[in-house]
Amino acid sequence: MPARSIITARQERLGAELRKLRERAGLSGREAARALGIAESRLSATETARVGVSAERVRHWASEYACDDAALVESLAAMATERVHGWWAGYREQLPPSFLDLAELEHHATHLRSFENVHIPGLLQTEEQVRAAYASPGTTLSEERIEARVAFRLRRQAVLEEADYEVVVHEAALRVRWADRKVAQRQLLHILEQSERPQVTVRVVPFDVDGFTMIGTPVLLAGGPVPQLDTILLDHLHAGTFMDAEVQLRLYRRVINSVESAALGVVESRDFIHRLAQHI
Repeated sequence: MPARSIITARQERLGAELRKLRERAGLSGREAARALGIAESRLSATETARVGVSAERVRHWASEYACDDAALVESLAAMATERVHGWWAGYREQLPPSFLDLAELEHHATHLRSFENVHIPGLLQTEEQVRAAYASPGTTLSEERIEARVAFRLRRQAVLEEADYEVVVHEAALRVRWADRKVAQRQLLHILEQSERPQVTVRVVPFDVDGFTMIGTPVLLAGGPVPQLDTILLDHLHAGTFMDAEVQLRLYRRVINSVESAALGVVESRDFIHRLAQHI
């Protein structure tokens, strides 16, 4: 296969998982290449996603690495056969790669769990809210770039029609006004409307919860077809950080579980948002 000119986060993940299988087998790159009958440079290029790999090769390599986790192997083989360019590819010339990687992550997720402490979750934002966020005073974005970002975020929300989405939002995020009071009210009512979807769960952590120490970076857990292929995304100011190491997955699963334990119940959260919308 020819070398790729563009490498996505999902392609990097497949290469990284193949490297993990090799390392668990206790093989160096040279030893694995010899066992697989390929050049070490080809193995390295595959593990770093510079070149692709077929499903047949994934299964063969997993066998050589003595991996007996059939579900994991078949999930990796399925990733290797993906040839579909999703709708997000149409924004490649307009948006940073991290935007596209997020849309692809959400598209393939079996479920989504997140915690937002400062912003309304992007999947639940109204167009007014999105536009206010990108068109804030001092922005250096052109009108064309702003419109691309608004359209992109709204299109991402189609994932709510299929994937289960569980989100915990801190009261601070619900109270921040990106525009005026009316926009804030409509945003809160929109969250209530979206929470009526059977696959969407919205819960709130109020200011008055004792001992809540999870005010940090917003976090998203995107479920994979098997738990080993879950992905953590930490949302920073300029870009997101994707993490998939086993220790990282364990840590942030505990973080999300802790946040969910501190949150109000579903009904209480809806009542809380409704009251806030009336008095914001």
